[in-house]
Amino acid sequence: MTTPDPGALELSTLVEQRFAQSMAVPEAFFAREEEQIARACWAMARRFHQGGRLLAFGNGAAATDAQHVAVEFVHPVIVGKRALPALALSNASADSGSTSPFAHRLQVLGRPQDIAMGFSLADNCANVLAGIAEAKRMGMLTLCLTGESGELTREIAPDFLFRVSSRDPLAVQETHETLYHILWELVHIFFEHAGLLSA
Repeated sequence: MTTPDPGALELSTLVEQRFAQSMAVPEAFFAREEEQIARACWAMARRFHQGGRLLAFGNGAAATDAQHVAVEFVHPVIVGKRALPALALSNASADSGSTSPFAHRLQVLGRPQDIAMGFSLADNCANVLAGIAEAKRMGMLTLCLTGESGELTREIAPDFLFRVSSRDPLAVQETHETLYHILWELVHIFFEHAGLLSA
């Protein structure tokens, strides 16, 4: 009889735990946020319909999500879906001349009809939150995607706050990725029913 390898058993347990968390965290999030997601998609579709653009931003790993969501809107992967204007603001770490680089870029590039989408995996990225605050001041539609730690985002009060109830950055980012793909899809569904956008 072969003796089980303790290392293999430990790895198997870790994989099972990781998989369980990758299922449980987004499942709980989407069950809780279903109505807010629908309202956010309608609000986004209206802004696009009025000539607005999506301006997305985040630091570090979250910067890749900003780039990803911008590409999704500009280059639809589904035939027949319209391209919508979107831009990812570059990673703030590349701009050492400003303490609030995203806020500064939004001042330069943004317009009141635009949409600002900020990513902060742990709800503690000061320059992302400053960008959301500036976008709100300018009259943009604001969405903030965060993790659960901290209360800074609640103080800024974006139009739509999507907080993932996990302190694991991987689980948070996985949920954000699913969320912005759903936002993309539902925005296009509203465009298929244009009468809803002028309400």
